[in-house]
Amino acid sequence: MEVRSTQLLKGTLDMCLLAIIAQRPCYGYEMVQRLAQQGLVLVSEGSIYPLLGRLQQRGYLEGSLVSSTDGPPRKYYRLTPQGAGQLAEWQTEWESFAQAVSQVLKGAHADVNSRSADPQPDLRPQ
Repeated sequence: MEVRSTQLLKGTLDMCLLAIIAQRPCYGYEMVQRLAQQGLVLVSEGSIYPLLGRLQQRGYLEGSLVSSTDGPPRKYYRLTPQGAGQLAEWQTEWESFAQAVSQVLKGAHADVNSRSADPQPDLRPQ
């Protein structure tokens, strides 16, 4: 289960990071905590920093160092207008994709339930 969840997360983590940062500027460790609070506990700090760097290079985020009373300065990320536009586009794509997958799964579930009463064909090679 964990391997499958990790694979699913890889395709959506960029979008999740932008969505979290859209709520308010935050730093890496805080993002990991907020993702975990939403049930995405498989995300580590080490896995998000390369993504944050890539999102920043693409112009979706801006980062700034802010001094901290708890240690070294923290790099806070905020969404740029370009990042907000990309997030909106990804959200639309995700909603369409998730809806299509849900329809497939509902159909498979209904199909399995209806077949349980029917005799199954013999699919062995002849």
